[in-house]
Amino acid sequence: MYAIVKTGGKQYRVEPGQTLLVERLREDAGAKVALQPLLYRSDEVVFAGAELEKIKVEATILGHERGPKLRIFKFKPKRGYKRTTGHRQELTRIEVTDIKLLARKPAETKAATVQDAAPVEQDAPARKPAAKQPAAEKPAAAKPAAKKPAAKRPAADKPAKPDAKQEDSDGA
Repeated sequence: MYAIVKTGGKQYRVEPGQTLLVERLREDAGAKVALQPLLYRSDEVVFAGAELEKIKVEATILGHERGPKLRIFKFKPKRGYKRTTGHRQELTRIEVTDIKLLARKPAETKAATVQDAAPVEQDAPARKPAAKQPAAEKPAAAKPAAKKPAAKRPAADKPAKPDAKQEDSDGA
């Protein structure tokens, strides 16, 4: 029997009695913590997904430690640039004490308890919900009347210019 659990952004395969070094947990030494299961496997069953609500993984914090120092060295050739820094990770040592398969009976629904508590009268006719009426149509906004093209004005009577040809033939 084993479980895959998630803690500190990493996943671990755990079995009862196993000790692990995980990223720092906030609880003090000696405290019990519940780990988040992602998968459970035993000889008979496998649980994953929504079924994991039935699984409980418990662990005890043994103590807090610091990981090994990591040296970081930066160097750029021909520029005289050298930097050395380090890092030590904060860790917590835990021991997995138990992986439990919980046996819960399903919660009763509210409808079942309401029916048992108060019997429904059969004689009264059931009310139907009122049919929805369509929303009243709003009158369309009044559009301005289309403008008719302006009537053409009759051409003003202008005295006709006498043609020069006519004058010549008349006057001769």
